[in-house]
Amino acid sequence: MDKQFNRRHFLSTGAALVGGLLLPPAFAGTRERLRIGVIGTGMRGQVLLQELLRRDDVEVAALCDIEPIMLGRALAQVEKAGKARPRTFGEDRDPHAYKRLLDAAKLDGVIIATPWEWHASMAIDAMQAKVPVGCEVVAGVTLQDHWDVLNTQLKTGTPYMLLENVCFRRDVMAALQMVRAGLFGELVHLQGGYQHDLRAVKFNSGDPAKPYGGGLEFGQKGWSEARWRTGHSVQRNGELYPSHGIGPCAMYTNINRGNRFTRINAFASKARGLHDYIVKKPGGANHPSAKAEFRLGDVVTTTLSCENGETILLQHDTSLPRPYSLGFRVQGTNGLWMDVNQSVHIEGVSKPHEWEDFQIYQDKYDHPLWRKYADRAEGAGHGGMDFFVIHAFIEALKARAPMPIDIYDAVSWSAITPLSEQSIAQGFQTLDFPDFTAGLWRTRKPIFALDGRY
Repeated sequence: MDKQFNRRHFLSTGAALVGGLLLPPAFAGTRERLRIGVIGTGMRGQVLLQELLRRDDVEVAALCDIEPIMLGRALAQVEKAGKARPRTFGEDRDPHAYKRLLDAAKLDGVIIATPWEWHASMAIDAMQAKVPVGCEVVAGVTLQDHWDVLNTQLKTGTPYMLLENVCFRRDVMAALQMVRAGLFGELVHLQGGYQHDLRAVKFNSGDPAKPYGGGLEFGQKGWSEARWRTGHSVQRNGELYPSHGIGPCAMYTNINRGNRFTRINAFASKARGLHDYIVKKPGGANHPSAKAEFRLGDVVTTTLSCENGETILLQHDTSLPRPYSLGFRVQGTNGLWMDVNQSVHIEGVSKPHEWEDFQIYQDKYDHPLWRKYADRAEGAGHGGMDFFVIHAFIEALKARAPMPIDIYDAVSWSAITPLSEQSIAQGFQTLDFPDFTAGLWRTRKPIFALDGRY
C-alpha cells in the first residue's frame, strides 16, 4: 500500500506541478481548425457528431465503430452535412480497431462515446498516443480505472475532458452565477442525481430501427443501450451514473479547487422495478428476461461530506415509473434553489415562507456563455447543452488552454460509482474519499468558464 500510494503521489505531484493543467510543448500555441475523430458512433456518438459537423473549425477526420449500421448512419450524417468523408475503422468488427484510428488518423483530438467499460482503456490509449481526449461519462468502472486514467494523464500531459453536459444546462449555470454572487450565503447542503425512467432504454425488441422500448430483450439480443447498459443493472449495485448530479454540485462547492470530498456512504433500496416492468408486459412473465436477477437497487442514495463542511446527497433512480428530474437543490444560509419546482427562496428578498419563480433569477443571472451562444446552441441536443460541452472541448483545444472539466474533476466525480458499490457491499459503510489531487486541491483555483470564453 505504501509503494502504491507513493507512486500515485509522485505521478500526481511530480509530473505536473499545477495539477496536470500546464500543457507540455507538444500542445503549445493556438490553432484555428482541428482534426477530430469519434470512437463510438452509436446513439450518443451521433448526437455529438452532429455538433462537430455544425462547426467550421472542425474537420471530422475519422470515425470508428464495430457496428456497421451505426457507422453507416454516422457516415450519412457527414454526407448530409456536406462534409468530406472521414476515414473509417471497425468495419472488420475488431474491438481494438480504435487503436488503428489513433495511430493512423493524425488527430488533434478524439471523442470517446462507447459503452462505459471501454472508456478508461480507450482514454489511456489515446493519451499515450498524444491524442487529446473528450470522454463521455463515466471515466471508468473500477476504482483502479480512475487511478490509471489519472496517472496516464499526469504522466503524458495529454489534455482530457469529461464531457458532462449538465454542467452547461442553462438553469444550472444561472444558479452557479447566483452562488458566486453570494445570493445563497454560505453553502450548507446540495442535492442532485439521475432520476430518469430508463426502462424503455434498458429493454427493446432488438430492432435497430427501434432502439427504445418495443420489447423485452437485453444483452446480445437487445440493441443499442439495451445491449450493454442493462448488464450493469444485473451485475452491479451502486450510484452508476453520478456525474449529471455531482458535476454541478461540485462546481458550486469548488471541489478540487479549495474544497474536496472527504467521506462517502451509499444505501440501496430493494430491486423490483425492472422485473415488474418485464412481467407486466404481454407475455412478459414467460419471457427469458423475467428470469434475470437485477442487483441494482431501484433507488440508490449516496451522501458525501466535503472538507469545507457541506453535505451532498445524490439519488440514482432509473428503474421505476417517474418523470425525468435531476433533483438539484442548492441551499445556504440565505436561501435555496430547487429545480423540481423551478423555484427559489432568498431571505430578505422573497416573501417569508414562500417560493419565487426561478425564471426571474435565471434571466437576471444568465451565464455569459448562454448570453453569448444561445443562438448557436438552438436545436442542439439536450436543450443546447450538447453544443456547449463540445464547444468547451474544441475551444480549449484550439487555445491549448486548461480543460474546464479536467482530469481531477473526471476521476473525482466518476469514482463515486465504485466507492458507492463498495459502501453498499460492506453494509452501507462510510468510506474515506480518495484525494486524487494529492493535496493540490488546497491551492487550485476555480476556472470553470470564469471569463465566458468557453
